[in-house]
Amino acid sequence: MNQKTLIGLAVAALVAIVIAFAVDRSNRPRSENGGEAPAAYVVPALRDHVNDVDKIVITGAESKPVVTLTRGANGWSIAEKNGFPADTGKLRELLLKLADAQILEQKTSNKDKYASLGVEDVSAKDAKGVEVELGGLQKPVKLIIGNSNQHGGTFVRRDGEAESWLESGSLVVDKKTENWLRKDLADIAATRISSVDITRPDGKTVRLAKAAEGDANFKLADIPKGREAGSDYAINGPASTLVGIPFDDAVPAKDAPPAEKPLKARFATFDGLIFDVTAWEKDGKDYAQFAASEDETAAATHIDAEQAKAKEAAAAKPADAKETPAADPAKDRDAKLAALRKDVDDLNARFKDWTFVLPPYKYAAINKAPDDFLKPLEDKKAAKKEGADAKKAAPAKKPKAG
Repeated sequence: MNQKTLIGLAVAALVAIVIAFAVDRSNRPRSENGGEAPAAYVVPALRDHVNDVDKIVITGAESKPVVTLTRGANGWSIAEKNGFPADTGKLRELLLKLADAQILEQKTSNKDKYASLGVEDVSAKDAKGVEVELGGLQKPVKLIIGNSNQHGGTFVRRDGEAESWLESGSLVVDKKTENWLRKDLADIAATRISSVDITRPDGKTVRLAKAAEGDANFKLADIPKGREAGSDYAINGPASTLVGIPFDDAVPAKDAPPAEKPLKARFATFDGLIFDVTAWEKDGKDYAQFAASEDETAAATHIDAEQAKAKEAAAAKPADAKETPAADPAKDRDAKLAALRKDVDDLNARFKDWTFVLPPYKYAAINKAPDDFLKPLEDKKAAKKEGADAKKAAPAKKPKAG
């Protein structure tokens, strides 16, 4: 490589460095006097003060409220949903992202160009962004969160400022009130269920049950004469209804009372929990109300069985095995019954005075008729016909020689 080439490469490298430096400087926020501003946070008042926030108001287009989240003695709740508990994980994620958001670049201060970034006033009919107001800090904070840009940042404009900014984080604010609801109503594993009783609006009933806790599958009771139970998959299905219990919305029970003849399902667990579901369909939506209670007889039986297993396991240990002090059976029983009662009280505190909108698949899990758990009659007729056809096709036996 000759000297001329080396000099050319060096000059090209120097030019590239100068261009990169110039681009970097142009992308940094500027102060009012044209100088380079130090790195700044979008909401500096929120730094180290996230836990001081006691109110979040999110407003959408035409200044319509999306959600008003307030913190009280019992935690965060939603004003638009009659005080239903809020999803604290979701709102905390928003606050932390706001606290960490840094200004990357100054954008337009021209009102006519705000809409292109989604930072126009939310009073506008077609406003794309949302206004977020925070209470509980030394000074109230209000800003408009607009569109995301292709590199992962978000355009914002702070209250009282003409300038808009590109900030460093991805700030996506949910615009549906119901999506801010706390959704962890209950989570009861199918393996814990001992029986499911379904009563349909027409009075027809279905009972599915396990004989013992370790059984893999439920059995269908009261199979009609001449019919056969369906697949294990179909019969086991309803027991999974209480896993997670997701819901789409919550409505005050007084505003959404049950139908005159609703669908009812009762779930019993081996350890004594009774879970009642009253469900119905209206205007294309699936509604449900829940209630919990305890079966102390079933609970006591379950506790006795557990204690007996523990005693057998202890007796089977080698003589030289290290012994652990045995729990007092009476105290153990009382503690477990008290825990069950607390579970029931906690569940009812979440359910009381509310009607829940279920996702269609959850409603479908209990909206079952007796025939849904039986083998179709067509299958049985087909099997009978196949047997008859096979018999006809079989070669005739030759008579024995005399």
